[in-house]
This record gives sequence, structure tokens and C-alpha cells, in this order.
Amino acid sequence: MHDERRRIEERVERVHTQRIKPAIYAASVPFEVEAWQAPGEPVPFEEAAAASYTPFAMDTPWGPPWGTTWFRMRGQVPAEWAGRRVEAVIDLGFVGDWPGNQAEALVHLADGTPLKAVNPLNQYVPIGNPVRGGETIDYLVEAASNPDILADNFSKITPMGDILTAGDKPLYTFRRADLAVLDEEVFHLDLDLQVLRELMVHLGEHEPRRHEILHALDRAMDAVDLDDVSGSATAVREILAPVLAKPAHASAHTVSGVGHAHIDSAWLWPIRETKRKTSRTFSNVTALADEYEDFIFACSQAVQYEWVRDNYPQVWERIKKAVDKGQWVPVGGMWVESDGNLPGGEAIARQLVHGKRFFIEHFGIETKGVWLPDSFGYNASYPQLAKLAGNDWFLTQKISWNQTNRFPHHTFWWEGIDGTRIFTHFPPVDTYNARFSGEEMDRAVRNYQEKGGGTRSLAPFGWGDGGGGPTREIMERARRLADLEGSPKVVVEHPDEFFAKARAEYEDAPVWNGELYLELHRATYTSQARTKQGNRRSEHKLREAELWATTAALHAPGYAYPYEKLDRLWKTVLLHQFHDILPGSSIAWVHREAEAEYARVAKELEELTAEAISALGGGDSRVFNTSPRDRAEVVRTSAGAPVYVKVPANGSAPLTATEPPHPVTVSGRVLDNGLVRVEVAEDGTLASVRDLAADREVLGDTGNLLRLHTDLPNYWDAWDVDKHYKNRYTDLLDAESVTVVEEDPLVGAIRVERSFGKGSRITQTITLRAGSPRIDFETDIDWHEAEKFLKAGFPIDVRAPHSSAEIQFGHIQRPTHTNTSWEAARFEVSGHRWVHVAEPGYGVAVINDSTYGHDVSRTVREDGGTTTTVRLSLVRAPRIPDPEADQGKHHITYSLLPGASIADAVAEGYALNLPLRVADAAGAPEPVVSVDGDGVTVEAVKLADDASGDVVVRIYESCGGRAQGVLRTGFPLAGAQITDLLERPLSEAATDGNGVPVTLRPFEVQTLRLAVGER
Repeated sequence: MHDERRRIEERVERVHTQRIKPAIYAASVPFEVEAWQAPGEPVPFEEAAAASYTPFAMDTPWGPPWGTTWFRMRGQVPAEWAGRRVEAVIDLGFVGDWPGNQAEALVHLADGTPLKAVNPLNQYVPIGNPVRGGETIDYLVEAASNPDILADNFSKITPMGDILTAGDKPLYTFRRADLAVLDEEVFHLDLDLQVLRELMVHLGEHEPRRHEILHALDRAMDAVDLDDVSGSATAVREILAPVLAKPAHASAHTVSGVGHAHIDSAWLWPIRETKRKTSRTFSNVTALADEYEDFIFACSQAVQYEWVRDNYPQVWERIKKAVDKGQWVPVGGMWVESDGNLPGGEAIARQLVHGKRFFIEHFGIETKGVWLPDSFGYNASYPQLAKLAGNDWFLTQKISWNQTNRFPHHTFWWEGIDGTRIFTHFPPVDTYNARFSGEEMDRAVRNYQEKGGGTRSLAPFGWGDGGGGPTREIMERARRLADLEGSPKVVVEHPDEFFAKARAEYEDAPVWNGELYLELHRATYTSQARTKQGNRRSEHKLREAELWATTAALHAPGYAYPYEKLDRLWKTVLLHQFHDILPGSSIAWVHREAEAEYARVAKELEELTAEAISALGGGDSRVFNTSPRDRAEVVRTSAGAPVYVKVPANGSAPLTATEPPHPVTVSGRVLDNGLVRVEVAEDGTLASVRDLAADREVLGDTGNLLRLHTDLPNYWDAWDVDKHYKNRYTDLLDAESVTVVEEDPLVGAIRVERSFGKGSRITQTITLRAGSPRIDFETDIDWHEAEKFLKAGFPIDVRAPHSSAEIQFGHIQRPTHTNTSWEAARFEVSGHRWVHVAEPGYGVAVINDSTYGHDVSRTVREDGGTTTTVRLSLVRAPRIPDPEADQGKHHITYSLLPGASIADAVAEGYALNLPLRVADAAGAPEPVVSVDGDGVTVEAVKLADDASGDVVVRIYESCGGRAQGVLRTGFPLAGAQITDLLERPLSEAATDGNGVPVTLRPFEVQTLRLAVGER
């Protein structure tokens, strides 16, 4: 047989694209269209309905950046269309090949009922199937003209990322607004051809099936009447039916399709626009559920449900109906799909608590899995936290983006730092916006790394980020691929069903231990420093407010615990932990609003804390310690005078001076407190740090070295820092001044001022206090650089085989060598309050109050000694998507802690982030809880969410070893339970007077619910 593949394939492509697709709509008539441009921000439907509209013609430009244009569309179904399927077809002037991040619209009836959205790949609104003929159609269409921020492949700096700078030039040209007849037979022929053509080209040329499809398509083209496609469509489909009916091989891979619409809660659009995106997509989804009974849609992010409930009640009712029918599936159990590295441990616990409670309260459904396809890596505490929240499975996708190493599993057990394992899947289709294309199905099978062990994988399908979600075309593809020779079998099902089947067939799946580190997007640990600082401060202020509100509720008659306010503030912070807000990868508008929100949160939490302390009664000044460790340190009075005090953990003490063990002396540029001696060089760096207790030099080279790197990643500016950034840099060694600014027996401080680059300035105050070896570097940065990366380095004279960095509820060890490509890829990593490096017998910690990124490297000196260098990432200057990212002022404090154990690092990390508070209060109530026993750390103290008056305490083992102790209460203890994160009982806890004996395995998290007895 002659090889005629090229001729046939080209013939099929032309007839399909040029004749069959245009015939899907058999006839059309235009709407009469009028328009009204809403001034400023979006307006309610009622205001738009009452506005004055003017005639609007097709092919007219419309839509300033971030604007809202309302279109009134009126038309009448022709009488001769009676009995046909009629739809409104609307093309707003869609651009590019990305169905999100551009124009979108929500279509309403004249009475305000939302019908369905219009999106680039979902342009129809059903009118009737069939119509009577003669119906009058009256729509109000709310169209959003959102700019395409990442046009030109992420290569152009744009002012479009903020309404304040975007201008008012129209972005789109309206192309079509018609009533049209859908030719259902041609519609289905189009889908038949799509599925067969795509399957064919992804089969091997040696496969008989490929040639069988090829010649069937050739025969089908012979049957197409080019002058009457509609009339010949049935005959063409009959020719294709036999090749579509051939069943899949018995050993074919199974793809579990789960409807999905990944909607970033903010990213290249502000939060206000996401609220509208959710209404549009959810309208589409509920409409599709009515059309396809086998459709199942999984949706995470409880906050998005809340937005729809509060702003689009009719859509909310449709969602509830779809949930009741089992077609809409809440998943994920988190308030938002948060970043996987940067939120604190308690914050991730609250993400799970608030998300799961929302779904239980509103739908009676407890979600069973964590759904996080798009976060930029996942911390090693997730397995334990997920299980403590009642989850059985974990889903992610983003690790497929690894720059260097291919992740070795798709279905596996993920083991966290405490030993907890959770069944985890990583879809080999390699997208969370699948459409069941031939290429995707081929990739899912080809990628799947569990062949021989497992036989199935999951594919989330639907257009995300405002693209409209799943479509009828995707559902039709799924039906054709349910049992088709040459393709994996597709079944649309609940993700719980997929995970149950996958686990049943592959119980002995491989184990991955530790973090799921993404070898990409490493700059998200640093970008938009003020957003990150707002999160860190908010997390600690929430801890503070809850502790003192609990104290007041137990000890201050008449004080009412602020349940609703704390709930609202937590949800605000959780929202901004979304995986494109906290990582710093959003547009300027998002981060401008985030900074303002964090300022409001801080103000309100300060007020709540002050109210709680005030409720304890006025009196002498006291010092309040919110951290979980006893503290002896210098605090300042309201007048600014330093005082050395001792304060118990989670408690308070009088502001009474205590004699420190050794005064601070200042001699030239040398600070000495009897524990350490710090010598500041003429250029403002550290020439020496001598640990006097250990009698050893801490530094192996110049300390506190500020290094300015050129930083232009290959792609994704705000997200990425590529390894080549290290090759070009400038060390900031020209100090304008090095001045002693405080010389007191309790405090010695030297200020260093520098200017550099494009008008940037750094002012650092290096402080040593009595009684502590911790050296603080209070750093004010006025930043005006572009495409630069600022690091602060401490070369430490220890031979450390690994570094330890604090993560959620514990810490993780990473090798300091680069023996393998996996270690070399971790050239920038994340941590929370501290990084610790040590050799046997001696360690040093670097502590911070607001940054997350760092790197650790090791060199051997000429004297044979080893220097382990810890460098904190302070600030970046990417220009895409926010051209002004990080510009302006920053205030960061970081510290060097010589002679530190892990326990010391934990204590000082809390201390730096939870400064002692001085306030007037009467009496000295006992701390709500205190702990006897090393390693047992109190993370949260609060009243139970059910307003029962019970006290809830979250503890964990923080040093990496087994821990035993007694949790003692400052109130009569009537009983105790161990609970899950949602404060539901797991078991009774033994009590001993006013104490609860606790035993924790390494890094174990435990939640205790304590009943308050009568006094």
C-alpha cells in the first residue's frame, strides 16, 4: 500500500477546520446591543440595570484596563427556528491562547438572575433546546476588561498591574453578539474528528490502529458534502462510528477525570476581580452540571465559596443543589490554596481548620484530602498536619516543574518530619487544566512512573483562572475516551474514589521522606519583602492576642473573649497566604492592598491585646512574655530606658530591674558583654566575633557581609532566582559612617550607614545586650535597585555536614555539600525564624524576624579549617509582573547567636519575633499554661472555637528528639482531652492535679483541650 498519510492528514485538517467547524452554528441573527461604562470599581446589578445605555456596534473598541462595561443585549428568536437548539454566542474580542487573564463576562437575565459566563473557550449561553420560536431575549452582560499582564511571553515590563498606573485606553474590540442555531450533529462530528485526529497522531507510525483511523478519516471526508455539511454530518459520523466503538485494551491505563477550575485567589488580578471570576466560573459549572449528569466538579478554597455566598446568592443556591446531587465536590479543606513553605505551622493548622469547618457547616461534608496543585513546594510538616485535620490523601502537581531533577514518583507515601505518612498523588498528565487532548492522554501514560505497580492516575480538567472551568466539549471528549482503543480509559469520578482505588491496588507504594522541594520559583522566599513581613508580624500578633485574651477570659470578670474578631482576622491573614500573594508573585495592586490589610490587622490586634491586658486591671508596669520560653533579657520602659528583667513563659512579671550577669562594655568599635566580644571593622562588617564562654572565634571570614547580586532569571522574574546570580556581585564595603550610638551597661550599639547603586541606602544598628550572646542587626533599607538581590552573609567557623532550618512545627536538615544534582539544586532554600549550623560540640544560629530565603555553603580555608556560610536573602528587585516590586523602605532585623544549640535557636527565634511587651496591669495571674520538660513547646493558647470556655493548647516537640514533661495550668483543671486540629476528641488525657503529663515523639504536634474547673 502506498504511503498517503500526508495527503490524508492535510485533507482532514482543512475540511475539519475550514468547513465543519464553521458549520457548528447553522444560522444566526445579531443582538441589538447597548453599552454603559461603569465608573471606577464594579457596581451591583441593580445600579447597572438603572443606568443609561447608548447604542453599541460590533467591531468597536471597549474596555479600559480593569474597567467594567455593561452591555444590554436584546433579540428575538426567529419563528422559523422553532424546534431547534438556540444559543447566544458572544465574543468580547478575546485575545491570545490563554483562556484566563483577559476579558470575561457574566450574563444576567433582566431580573438580575446570573445565567452563565462568557469566556474565550466558552462563548455560548443556552436559550432553549428546543425553542418555540419568537421568544424575546433580554440580557444584561457584565464584562470585565482585565489586561493580559503576561502578554509577550513574560518579556515586557508593564504598568498594567495596578489600576493607578494602567491608563484608560480600550483593550478589546467586540466581535460578535448573536442568537444562533446549534447544529448538534455537526457539533458532535467536530468532537468525533478532534478525538480521532489527536489519538491518531500520538500513536506510533508502526501501530495498525493509527492507519485504521487514518483511512477511516479519509473515507469520512469522501462523505462530507462541502455544500451541505449539516445534511451530510450523520452519514460522516456513521463512517467514523466503528473506529470510535473499538474498546480499549484490557491493560490500558485509567485516567480519573475530575472537573476543576484552578482560580488563583489573586495573582495577575486583584482580590476584587477573583470574587467576580468565581461567580462566572461557578455559574458555568452549575449550568454544565444540569446538562451532564455524569459531570463531577472538585473545588477547593473555602473563601471562594464564601465570596459567592455573600455576593451571588443565586449562584450559591445552585452550588448547594449540585453538592446535594453529588456533582459538586468540595475538596482541599483549606481556607485558600496557600503557599506550601512560608505560612507558619499554626497558620497551616488554621487553614485546615477554617476550610474543613466551612464545608462541614454549609454542606455537611468533611473533605478527606489536601488539594494543592499549584504551590511552590511543600514543607515536610504537611503529612502530620493533614492527618491531624482528618485527611487521608494529598494531591499536588507543581513538582513537575522541577528545573533539574525529575521527581521519581507519581503515586507514593509522603513521610513528614515526625514519621507521619499520607498517600500522595502527583498527576502525570502534568497539568491542572486538562482537556483530554490526545497529547495530554499520551503524556499521562508516558510519564506515569508507577507502571507495574499502579494502573491509574488523576487528571483535573477544565480551564482555570477565569477561563470558565470545564466545558461541554471536554465532557464530550471524556465520553468518547471512556473505552477507546489506543487511548487510556477515562472515567469522570470523585477524587476520593480515585484515591481509594489507587491505594487499594498500590498499598506498598514507594515512600518519599522530607520536603517536596520545587527546583524552581526559589525567589518566592524573598520577593515582595513587605508582604512577607506583614504575614510574619500578623502570625505572631495573632498568637499574642489569643494568649492574652485567654488570660483575661480566665482571670478578668466581665471580659468577653473576642471570638468573632479573632476569627475574622485569622481569615484575613489566611487569605493573604494564598500561593501568589505571600510568595510575592502577584501584580502591584495585589501587594499594595496586602500591605494595607496587614497594617489594619496589626492595628486591630494591638487593640485586642491592649484590651485584654487592660481587663486584668490597672496598676504598676509589668512585662508580658508571649513566647513559650522563660526569658531574661533587656527591655525598654515607656521612656526608653533599658531594664534587665526575668519573665516566665506565656506569663508576666513586674518591670523590676534585675542585675545582669555581666555589663556591656564599649571600646572603640568593640562590644563585649562577658559572653561574646564583637569587633566591627572600619568598613562596618564584622572583623571578629569571639565566643568568650567557649573560647573560640565564631567567624571564618568577614561577617555580616552585604552582597549585591545581579539578578536576571531566565524567566518568571518575581518567581525565580537562577544559579548564575552568584557569578556577578558587588560587596558593600564602603561605609559612610561607623558610629557608637548607645553605650550603657545594659546595651551597646554601633550604627553603620551605607549608600550604593541607584540612590539606595542601608542603615544598620549592631546591638549587644547584657546577659545574651545574641547580636542583633537592625536594618533599615531604602531600596531603589532594579534586578538586584541583596544578601547578608555570615561565614561561620564550623564544619557542618548539614544545616538545620526551622519549618512548621520543627526543623529540616539539608546537606551543605553538593554531591548530587538534588543537593546542588537546593542553592536557595526556605526557612522560618532561624537557621542553625553546627559541628559536634558547637553550633551557631542565624535568626530573623521577617525573611524566609537563605543559602548555606561550605568552603575549606588555607589553614585546613572549614567555613560554613549562612546567607540570608533580604530583598530583591524583580520587574515582572510588578515593575516597582520592593522599591522603597524596609525594616528587617536579623541576629547572630554564637554557641547555640537547636533549643537555643528555637527560644531566640521566638524571642526575636515576640518582643517583650510593657504595659500597666494589676496583679500577677499565673500563666495560662507552663511546661516542665525540655523540647515541649507551646505554639498556641486559645479558647475553644465552640465557645464552651475550654482552653485549647497546641504543643509540639521542637528539637527533634523524644520529649516528656508536664503541661501545668494556671487555672483549676477539670479534665483534658487530646483532640484533632478541629478540636474534636481523639482520646482522654491523664491529669495530675493542675497538670497534664505529655510524651511526644520527635516533632509530634498535639492539641490538648482543657476543661476549666470551678475556682
